[in-house]
Amino acid sequence: MNVALKPILPTPALGEERLALLARLTDGLSPADLYWVSAYSAALASLATRIPGHAGLAVVADAPPPAERPAERLTVVYGSQTGNSKRVAEKLAGKAEAAGLGVRLLRAGAYPLRELAQERHLVVVISSQGEGDPPDDAIGFMEFIAGKRAPKLPQLKFAVMGLGDSSYAKYCAVSRDLDARLAELGATRFAALGEADVDFEAAAATWSQGALETVKQALSAPAAAARPVSPLHAVNAAPLHSREKPFAAEVLENQRIVSRDSNRDVRHLELSLEGSGLRYEAGDALGVWPSNPPVLVDQWLSALKLDGTREVAHEGKRLPLARWLSQERDITRLTRPLLAAHASLSGNHDLQRVLEPEHKADFAALLESHQPIDLLREFPAAWDADQLVAALRPMTPRLYSIASSPKLVGPDEVHLTVAVVEYERHGSKHFGAASTFLATTDDDARVPVFIEENERFRLPADGSRDVIMIGPGTGIAPFRAFVQERQATGASGRNWLFFGNRHFSQDFLYQVEWQEALRSGALHRLDLAFSRDQAEKLYVQQRVRENGRELYAWLNEGAHLYVCGDSAHMAKDVHEALLDVASVHGGLSADDAKAWLADLLQQGRYARDVY
Repeated sequence: MNVALKPILPTPALGEERLALLARLTDGLSPADLYWVSAYSAALASLATRIPGHAGLAVVADAPPPAERPAERLTVVYGSQTGNSKRVAEKLAGKAEAAGLGVRLLRAGAYPLRELAQERHLVVVISSQGEGDPPDDAIGFMEFIAGKRAPKLPQLKFAVMGLGDSSYAKYCAVSRDLDARLAELGATRFAALGEADVDFEAAAATWSQGALETVKQALSAPAAAARPVSPLHAVNAAPLHSREKPFAAEVLENQRIVSRDSNRDVRHLELSLEGSGLRYEAGDALGVWPSNPPVLVDQWLSALKLDGTREVAHEGKRLPLARWLSQERDITRLTRPLLAAHASLSGNHDLQRVLEPEHKADFAALLESHQPIDLLREFPAAWDADQLVAALRPMTPRLYSIASSPKLVGPDEVHLTVAVVEYERHGSKHFGAASTFLATTDDDARVPVFIEENERFRLPADGSRDVIMIGPGTGIAPFRAFVQERQATGASGRNWLFFGNRHFSQDFLYQVEWQEALRSGALHRLDLAFSRDQAEKLYVQQRVRENGRELYAWLNEGAHLYVCGDSAHMAKDVHEALLDVASVHGGLSADDAKAWLADLLQQGRYARDVY
């Protein structure tokens, strides 16, 4: 907001018009981007002081400081949906900087694509989402490199690190495609393609160290003390609690928010952050470290005929097997490594066949339809406790979009909206680890949590901007936070919400709150789609098309658009609906509609929080 900028800017020199321009230019930038802009501006000022009459971009283009010449620096680019790739990239860039290298760190959406042809040393850390899709902030980056406009890159030396989830069939598909395409364009690998599963830390650290040693030799980095190195980021004190050191948050409330006759269970949870030092903003996520359901642990021990009290030593820990299965290992998601190990132990040819490359469709179907317990029962195998612990993937935290604004509920409280995963299949009840863990917590129980920042999913800094929110099911969570935030800050822009679920009478989540928001003016428009309340199913994407003329007008007037929810179906269907809106109401061709939507993504005016 302009008002917030005035106290820290030299207003007499800049004047109101320049301040307004600066506010528009920086609207929607993340803290990391703002730090970069600050450093870049300082560099321009320094050059202007040293070379009178040559301030501005021309000096930077023609005579960059020696440490910033493309041939002498390492560029690290990350594409991240949940923050993991960003963390890996930041650690690698920090180590490179400490070693004396010239480094620049950029998210893929902020990378100036025109500079790729001049790039000399590039590392890309990128994740794969859902069915092999790139993160939202890397869509333009990937499309450019895959497209006809991508330049030949004989001068480029590169390395790609991919993060993925082996419980999906297209594991690390994005990084594999990128690695192959850069080589096809003539670039040379200085490190082999790296891949890491959801327990990525160790694999990513090993790969990063090897890649860094190679690039240090190529860039002939001097000793770290040979010249001062400016920090990439502002240096803050280490937080008291983090992903690695979660805070035990007290459960203040755990309330079912669907009707009694609903066949689904959705919970509203309120947790206390008092004493944690954790702070969050509307749009962030809460990381939860779950424990597996006790009944599922018992099922594993029974199916494998193993003793839960038997102690198992692994990776420096010695714990009873039941403890490994309860808190240390993920036993709800089937992965390729676990499937391969079980196929080998069971000797089952059908399982072994599914793993063959020509049977990708069967493999994907198996991952979709089975939990590991189903395989243990259907294809018996003689596992021993040590083998089992070594083969299972470590437990990883689950991320939940935060459903509250600290400006309204206070900084020491955080709310979640959780759909409980529980279903019948293969003759038995199945559970989701984190949702079951949260649903069964009593008041005063403790939940290990941390804050996961989501800088790409922020409200516009300018409160006069209109906001469009599309969030069916529990995708409503961050928009509850957004409306609270806009109400607390007195934002003057309009708020338009699209919400959908199965039945109006059973699962209209936060119905009373939305009705009150409409009455008070905190919400200006609400469009609903309840899919099972009529013969023909109705979804939010149909409401988007029906209201396309006004929606397109809002966007052309500067509105910000947000989508939250299922990535496999809903988010893709809404995206297609938005393309149709641009074609029908904007008169755009199919290609121009895609370019229009891609530009909204690039501007940060179209943001998605999908899972």
